[in-house]
Amino acid sequence: MSFKRSIAAGFVVFLAICGVMSSARAEPFKIVGFGDSLMAGYGLGPDQGFTDRLQAALGAKGHDVTVANAGVSGDTTSGGLARLDWSVPDGTQLVILELGANDMLRGVSPDITKKNLDEMLSKLKQRKIAVLLAGMRAAPNLGPDYQSAFDAIFPDLAKKYDVALYPFFLDGVAGQPGMQLEDGLH
Repeated sequence: MSFKRSIAAGFVVFLAICGVMSSARAEPFKIVGFGDSLMAGYGLGPDQGFTDRLQAALGAKGHDVTVANAGVSGDTTSGGLARLDWSVPDGTQLVILELGANDMLRGVSPDITKKNLDEMLSKLKQRKIAVLLAGMRAAPNLGPDYQSAFDAIFPDLAKKYDVALYPFFLDGVAGQPGMQLEDGLH
């Protein structure tokens, strides 16, 4: 099974376990992929991005879903917080929250990254929208203190808000030959 298929299968299992999808719905289940270039599909062709592939995989399993792409290349958690309210429309039932990589690449303090993600999770909770938090890992060249503080953000917030955590969004992709673009980041 390819990585992309295994990720999609993992999301199907997650959604089924959480009971958030039902085949007896009058309208499609609405998912928003909210993130940066990794969510936006930077450098990929039509229908090759994460949200397109997730919708296709869930549809192939018989789930009536729409997966909207609210990814913005280069976005940080500060930018995401600023656009969250208008990027996640009313009626959204699940947000896949994938932000933080650009904060890390810019050396933003993990405290600021955590504060911004915390505020986003709080807003989504107030709106009664389920969240799958997609984690990121710090590059080792930022030093052990930065790395440990950054890497703790995602499990800490997942526990605080009792949301599902996918610990590393690039698991199975990062460092794998042929799985990334030539820039080594995407």
